[in-house]
Amino acid sequence: MPTYSYACTECGHRFDAVQAFADSALTECPACLGRLRKEYGSIGVTFNGSGFYRNDSRAGSGDSSSAPASSKSESTTSAKSAPAATTASAS
Repeated sequence: MPTYSYACTECGHRFDAVQAFADSALTECPACLGRLRKEYGSIGVTFNGSGFYRNDSRAGSGDSSSAPASSKSESTTSAKSAPAATTASAS
């Protein structure tokens, strides 16, 4: 159930109330019986998992399949030439 913040328009008393979505808004201040207004603030939403953050789609995130084609071909070429050079020097 969500928590709503209320403030009295007459005495300034502020408090939070846990209410269901179907409940009607509070209208009477518990301190002075004045008129209440609902206050709206930032929403506490957390997005978890991949795909929600800006850095999830960047090439440097550790996923080798998302690396640019030029770096893939360079690493493949150097990996192929290194064993061949080692084999030739061993003879």
